[in-house]
Amino acid sequence: MIYIHVPFCKSFCTYCDFYSEIPGGGMFESYTGQVCAEIRRRAAEMDDELKTLYFGGGTPSVLPLSYLTRILLTLEECGHGGPYTEFTLEANPEDIVEKGLPYVESLRQLGVNRMSMGIQSFDDDLLRWMNRRHSAEGAREAFRLVRQAGFENVSIDLIFGLSNLSDEVWENTIDQAIALGPEHISCYQLTVEGDNVLAMQLENGEYEEASDETCRHQYDILCRKMAAAGFHHYEISNFAKPGFEAVHNGGYWARRPYVGLGPSAHSFSGRGRSWNSATLEGYTQTCEALSLEDEKVETLMLALRTAKGIDGEFLLANCRKEDVERLVREGALCRAGRRYRIPEDHFFVSDEIIRELV
Repeated sequence: MIYIHVPFCKSFCTYCDFYSEIPGGGMFESYTGQVCAEIRRRAAEMDDELKTLYFGGGTPSVLPLSYLTRILLTLEECGHGGPYTEFTLEANPEDIVEKGLPYVESLRQLGVNRMSMGIQSFDDDLLRWMNRRHSAEGAREAFRLVRQAGFENVSIDLIFGLSNLSDEVWENTIDQAIALGPEHISCYQLTVEGDNVLAMQLENGEYEEASDETCRHQYDILCRKMAAAGFHHYEISNFAKPGFEAVHNGGYWARRPYVGLGPSAHSFSGRGRSWNSATLEGYTQTCEALSLEDEKVETLMLALRTAKGIDGEFLLANCRKEDVERLVREGALCRAGRRYRIPEDHFFVSDEIIRELV
């Protein structure tokens, strides 16, 4: 599993706290050279057992094809080239529309077989408030181009948990997303973090966070509509048509080792974690070992985020039996064969349930 962080955006979203830069002055060349050098330096760490490649950001679709090609050729040179079981590239709708069908077809030719589109909303007022560069119509056109290019595995991202998101707008957004016919939809609850524009608006009284009740209500609408449309709610924030669950992200939840390349990217070896500094020039790597307690908590937390749940033997060996039995009686846990999982109607409070177990 390989993750590559592309730290470029043409503009910054109101809510975003990921590391990114507005490109210019030879940044693409510098970035690509450093990532290729990191690939050569860390090639021995890469495990091809799952063989997935994921370009995230930032906005990977901002990176010109020539630089993307250089990175892929370097992976091939080091013995970790394609074809990949799953090769995902995150893209913003405006880049797809601006660059057109030849760009999307070129991505297919380079081996990308899964597109993840950051649509976020189909309401133009909300998109402007988020400082997104695309419109609802632009998102629909981008999806059409992706399909025209032959992509058969497309995921789109949506956001909920906004105090200025009405039920009418939210239901319309979900309906429009479903109507496009994607294989996968990821829906993330807005959180205010770091020193982004939204954090400043909150501090200045220009924005009020949505209450837990509002967020839960919006999440319930989402779950109901996605189930009616035939999507499998296989992880707290992720829904897929059967057979289209994200392979790469599934590796994260199963704690498979992965290598993260590029500024601010994170890696996991199985017993320890590392992360690159959030700087474009000369980024460095920091490592930490995980204790047995860290591993236990992480295994529980990640597995219980999924519909598959966790092995019952592991759960009972690492949690108090009386806590497990109480949560089962309360309906916060359910047993399926040898596994325990959090039922969908308790997904929204999964953090509280996990805290009770650990």
